[in-house]
Amino acid sequence: MPYIPLESHLPGITGLLEYSKESAAPIRELTQILLRGPSTLSEGDRELIATIVSHGNQCKFCTTAHTAAADLYLGENDTAQKIKENIETAPVSEKMKALLTIAKLTGQSGKNVTPTEIERAKAAGATDIEIHDTVLIAALFCLYNRYVDGLATALPADAGYYNVLADRLVNHGYTRLPQGYDHLKK
Repeated sequence: MPYIPLESHLPGITGLLEYSKESAAPIRELTQILLRGPSTLSEGDRELIATIVSHGNQCKFCTTAHTAAADLYLGENDTAQKIKENIETAPVSEKMKALLTIAKLTGQSGKNVTPTEIERAKAAGATDIEIHDTVLIAALFCLYNRYVDGLATALPADAGYYNVLADRLVNHGYTRLPQGYDHLKK
């Protein structure tokens, strides 16, 4: 049960973002820029970064939501699961392995990222902006994970909700739906 009154039809982050639309607006804007804006990292790659950080932070809502979004972008259900099991054996490029490692370490503590990880990423072809964005996405998802779990938001009653959410994230992005979310009431 959430620690503050939230709309029961809006589990996880959506309920929190609707609770305080004023503070939600800049968070949504930054997320839209980082995960859907122009980048040499694909949207699927950026969703994998959100997934690995959320998984490391043991945030069930965010891990499941971003796994579903990554799966939808990648057109398969294997890669996101494999990165959660072992980044080094996952079916991603060496550059993505290096960036996912940086993201995972950032999720634990920014101080865990060392020159060794940065050099590995650069040697695998990562640009400075890709390294920057990886760390910023990881830091942003630490905020989301702690926001969701720190206020004990509800998980969806139906696991199918995550597929609906993934579809919304892929096809609409991270901005607020113009019509709001009343249509999700049952």
